[in-house]
Amino acid sequence: MKIGSPRAAAASSAIALAALATLAPGAAAAQYDPLESFAPFTMPMPVNSYRSSNGLPGPDYWQNQADYEIHARLNPNPKAPSLSGSEVISYTNNSPDALDVLWLQLDQNSYKADSRGTFAGGRPRPASTQGAVLDKVEVETAGGFVDVPFLVSDTRMRVTLPEALKGKGGALKLRVAWHFEIPGEWGGRMAWGQSKKGPIYDLAQWYPRMAVYDDVRGWDTAPYLAQEFYLEYGNFDYYVTVPADMLVFGSGELVNAEEVLTKEQQARLAKARTSDATVMIRSPAEVAKGPGKASGTRTWHYHMNDTRDVAFTASAWFAWDAARINLPGGKTSLAMSVYPLESQGKEAWGRSTEYLKNAVENFSKRWYPYPWPAAINVAGPASGMEYPGIVFDGIEDKGKELFWITAHEIGHGWFPMIVGFDERRHAWMDEGFNTFIDTYESDDFNHGEYGPKRDGEYAPGGGNPVDEIQELLADPKAPILLSRSDTVLEKYRHPMSYFKSALGLRLLREEILGPDRFDPAFRRFIAAWAFKHPQPSDFFRAMESEGGEDLSYFWNGWYAHNWTMDLAIDAIGPVDEKDPAKGTAITVGVHDKLVMPATLRVTYAGGTHEDIRLPAESWIRNAATVVTVPAGKRVVSAEVDPDHALPDKDRANNLRTAPAN
Repeated sequence: MKIGSPRAAAASSAIALAALATLAPGAAAAQYDPLESFAPFTMPMPVNSYRSSNGLPGPDYWQNQADYEIHARLNPNPKAPSLSGSEVISYTNNSPDALDVLWLQLDQNSYKADSRGTFAGGRPRPASTQGAVLDKVEVETAGGFVDVPFLVSDTRMRVTLPEALKGKGGALKLRVAWHFEIPGEWGGRMAWGQSKKGPIYDLAQWYPRMAVYDDVRGWDTAPYLAQEFYLEYGNFDYYVTVPADMLVFGSGELVNAEEVLTKEQQARLAKARTSDATVMIRSPAEVAKGPGKASGTRTWHYHMNDTRDVAFTASAWFAWDAARINLPGGKTSLAMSVYPLESQGKEAWGRSTEYLKNAVENFSKRWYPYPWPAAINVAGPASGMEYPGIVFDGIEDKGKELFWITAHEIGHGWFPMIVGFDERRHAWMDEGFNTFIDTYESDDFNHGEYGPKRDGEYAPGGGNPVDEIQELLADPKAPILLSRSDTVLEKYRHPMSYFKSALGLRLLREEILGPDRFDPAFRRFIAAWAFKHPQPSDFFRAMESEGGEDLSYFWNGWYAHNWTMDLAIDAIGPVDEKDPAKGTAITVGVHDKLVMPATLRVTYAGGTHEDIRLPAESWIRNAATVVTVPAGKRVVSAEVDPDHALPDKDRANNLRTAPAN
């Protein structure tokens, strides 16, 4: 028969139907409907001139810009430390719309006893503050800065402008003065706490920040409920005044090193910029001697371009080391680690800079070059949190845990710091995409010293990820990936936003598209959306268009639902009982809604085997497909997914032995 002829199709269908008849009554048919599994996927957002059909920014894409000059002062009162400051925001409205108001984020208000975040958490906060206290809100006019009306609503502030800010390039300057009490360790993502020698201050969400005005919602004013962030890009100059015995490490480049560092520290830092080995800038022995009797204050000036945020840490009790980061094209950056005395040691923070350097170099080579002058790992009270160019990790972290958290937190430099995802609504994008690239870093580092990645973010049980994900997929209460982040219960946050999202990308790369198609498409998506604001639909379209595949079945099954997979060898037998010369027919059935390409391994007499790749379209019309083995090869057994690469929930039916002749 000619392959593809009506007669051949009818014969294959007949074999498949005969095989299905041997199953439990209605087993496959009840679970699998090709019209459902291969239904068109409705993208969450339509195509328009701002966002193109290929998933890249459209010809009319725009976004606003917020540049900051901030002057802040740390008051280290041991009972109630505080931060005060004044900032000028230079805001450019590139949208086509005139803006009569501005919206800002006041995330410190989440620490107030009556904040929405307190109630959304479902339990009382262990302590509270007054939040951000606003001392002045002004807009620049021809006559200088003038007071403007403002309204505070939970973690948002609305500023009413004296006249509308024109679109397509209109600009203004907003000046805000503020102060707040720094939360203790209960602050979570930012906090202050005691090391054995003295306090460490991890400052983030520390200044009023512009809300995003975009083409999706206009002003995006989702309140801060202790999830994460969505911010405008811009350039920053910030000045932090602290007691003279303190060191300050922040996002970006230290501008005035000669004013705040000793001559010896400057020389060691210069050496580190040319060294692939870690160089000690301030040794634990020097820290143990104490910070000296410096009096007064010092002001540390940092600058950072093309960033959505900045954060910093301050302490008199940091040891400090650094090494060069080698980037594509001959460029370099600087990896630095700062940590208290109790964190030192080769099995602990003594390897932090090694981990940090390797991760940044690897991510830069694989996906997109790191764009900033430094990457800093901080051991302090705010553990496991990321900001552009600086991450906060735990004082007690060591070994594989320190490696994994370092790689993960600095990996956020790519998602969402370079690719500006809306974390507040789509945590699966920043957490999952980052966890995905982390899995390869774990495999690559030092010949797999800490690989494969098996931690609280990815296959925490230490087993095969496609098996461990089954618990989530089987849970009828589990949220889908496209859920709004704030609605996801804590018990599902890591399994869904981190693990399932990352595993989905692994499946897309390794099993569906293959690295040769996935990698160029993923890199193009990153480069096109660097320092911009992509949405889920942009990602879906980019991977389909550049990857060359209609992935509706995968987006539907993995992202819009928690569908499960059950592939099976339903039958092995002669194509024609009356004519063995026609060969052996192997029927591969799908018994549940999720489908993916799969490998069929046919083992022959004598011990040889053949792997046959079955595309997802094998089941686009029927619940089973038939693979014919020509006569002359005696089939011993057949197995679908022999390498255990797919999330098949029932592996008992994956292998079938051929009946004896």
